[in-house]
Amino acid sequence: MTAVPHPRSEAPGSARAGRLSLAVALLSGALGAAVALLATRQEWSQGTATVAGGAFPLTAKGSDVTGVPAALAIVGLAALVAVFAVRRAGRFVVAVLLALSGAGIVAAALIGASDSSALDEQAAQASGDASASVDALSHTAWPYVAVVGGVLILLAGLLALRYGRLWPAMSGRYERGGTPQPRRKAPAVDPDRPEDLWKALDRGEDPTGA
Repeated sequence: MTAVPHPRSEAPGSARAGRLSLAVALLSGALGAAVALLATRQEWSQGTATVAGGAFPLTAKGSDVTGVPAALAIVGLAALVAVFAVRRAGRFVVAVLLALSGAGIVAAALIGASDSSALDEQAAQASGDASASVDALSHTAWPYVAVVGGVLILLAGLLALRYGRLWPAMSGRYERGGTPQPRRKAPAVDPDRPEDLWKALDRGEDPTGA
């Protein structure tokens, strides 16, 4: 006879999965955004342009090649924070935005890994010839570092989509069921006790009751 798990036995497992997925999503999302932003500030490609019969060295940073990874990294970081400020359908929408930000970074970085337009533009400016193009073009590994950052943000988004319903919300005034928590009643103030008067003033209350 097959044993049927009791519904209560599944709650601790769900809570553990929620805590673990939350920690992984926060770490991977924040780390991914930092990695992507760092990568866009590094040198992605290099080459030479022929100027006055000589070779003129050219370099291009990730931000020169494409501004998409840096912009999406900021969007992804904002979405990661916003996940905790919304509930239900709103959390799903923000989680989708977080995942799409990571996927967009991956796509833009892979395209930029073989792009030469930024260096071609520099070659045209250096030589004074609008049709000039870069020679001896080579690329560094930094575009692929940006890809890693995008993958980490994508992972955070997928975790938010899968386990976001188990994560707590930013507001502390409401419980998980959405029921307002009762406010604590302020202790009574005895006008004959100076220490009670001072405590009431510290809480921003009027000890006279006026």
